[in-house]
Amino acid sequence: IIGVCNSRNEIIPGHIHLNSIAEAVKAGIRSAGATPAEFPAIGVCDGIAMNHVGMKYSLASRELIADSVETMALAHGLDALVLIPNCDKVVPGMLMAAARLNIPSIIVSGGPMLAGKTANGGEKISLSKTFEAVGAFAAGKINEDELLDIENNSCPTCGSCSGMYTANSMNCLTEALGMALPFNGTIPAVYSERIRLAKYTGAKTVELLEKNIRPRDIMNETAFTNALTVDMALGCSTNSMLHLPAIANEAGVLLNLESANKISAVTPNLCRLAPAGGHYVEDLHAAGGIPALMAELSKLGLITQTNITASGKTVGENIKGAVNRNAQVIREVSNPYSKTGGIAVLKGNFAQNGCVVKRSALHEDMLKFKGKAKVYDNEEDAYDAIKTGKITAGDVVVIRYVGPSGGPGMPEMLSPTAALAGMGLDREVALITDGRFSGASRGACIGHVSPEAAAGGNIALIYNGDEILLDIDANRLELLVSDEELKTRRVNLKMREPNIKTGYLARYAKQVTGAHMGAVLK
Repeated sequence: IIGVCNSRNEIIPGHIHLNSIAEAVKAGIRSAGATPAEFPAIGVCDGIAMNHVGMKYSLASRELIADSVETMALAHGLDALVLIPNCDKVVPGMLMAAARLNIPSIIVSGGPMLAGKTANGGEKISLSKTFEAVGAFAAGKINEDELLDIENNSCPTCGSCSGMYTANSMNCLTEALGMALPFNGTIPAVYSERIRLAKYTGAKTVELLEKNIRPRDIMNETAFTNALTVDMALGCSTNSMLHLPAIANEAGVLLNLESANKISAVTPNLCRLAPAGGHYVEDLHAAGGIPALMAELSKLGLITQTNITASGKTVGENIKGAVNRNAQVIREVSNPYSKTGGIAVLKGNFAQNGCVVKRSALHEDMLKFKGKAKVYDNEEDAYDAIKTGKITAGDVVVIRYVGPSGGPGMPEMLSPTAALAGMGLDREVALITDGRFSGASRGACIGHVSPEAAAGGNIALIYNGDEILLDIDANRLELLVSDEELKTRRVNLKMREPNIKTGYLARYAKQVTGAHMGAVLK
């Protein structure tokens, strides 16, 4: 009996088509001589959950998904699993469950949507353009008709949003981990190739069961090193720095932020997909997808090829013969965008346990930046300040008390970052938070500050006007305030009551660990 966990619902645009994937998976399972048994999983759309209490539930839903898959699989004695996610927290939640259960399992996602095109000029666009257009409209840079054009055309098909945002980041990294068949991360949702992949995946699950190949055979320490390497080369969402450690934790592998910096130091950034550049996941697929990227990285000896994967073959066998068909989309290792990876982990007195920035999505002018803090204790006040012109060049916007426990749920700060980008301030203003960012964010967006404000971290001690130094090349984030002054401020710091005191989020806030640990539950 092969469990088929389908996260289809009518709310998430990236999931509305997943019944077609599930039917193809079940056909593949039957063709291989086993019996499929479908059951559901929840999912949260970050785009719809934006700017209200719903965003507090997004990251927290990851743990619910993992727990529910575990419950269904063990309660019904399932022999193996096919897991069908697509969007942000569903992918890592299902991978966490697979690692925890350690029964033969494989992922097949719903695939990315195609990029949109504006009616006026046919410019390729995606979801991030819509959020940035709101800021551009507020700044008087575009008119209402132009805003409506972008809104109507940015998401033209079903599927996960078309850039290298969190959903596509995690689907590509699932492939790099070895838990999905080749091209799972990049085949567009509307291609017939996606249905064929789903059928192959269903049949492959029976083979994994017969050969007794289990998730922890695949997701070992080397597999996570491969995934982090691909992460750095792709310039994935910073949310991968929450999800990969959480998945590794379930697999019994220690993965910390220091690992990311070591790998980033030797991994060239080869791709600049939206929001970091003008390419989209459909372009990455046409260029040869993740196999071509991993083959390119292998020229530098950065990919371990001996690991077994969910294909029943090794990494080396999967990428053998892979061809890079477009050296503009996947740059050759001799001509990278940068010699180091797309994500950087920063430390300093601002964030003793670390914080994360998507290096590939910020302008080179912001690699070293010093500015004065404007501090907000929630996202709404910061967003209002940006929209009303209270934030100017040279400012550092600090949004705190929005971490895993303080949020609770570590909401993402896409609206403030998109407003800054839309207003043209992303090259002159930094934004730092103990919350997190959407993969659609670009600019000097430093998130996951740990310890968070609610845990008494130094981010809680910042005053308006404090100078802050950002030095990406040195992996440094410093609050330019003396230790003596910080000690005085700590004496006067009053710990806050939880924002939410009932329901799931209250329980979550009590159990969740810091961002540097992947925000897993104790």
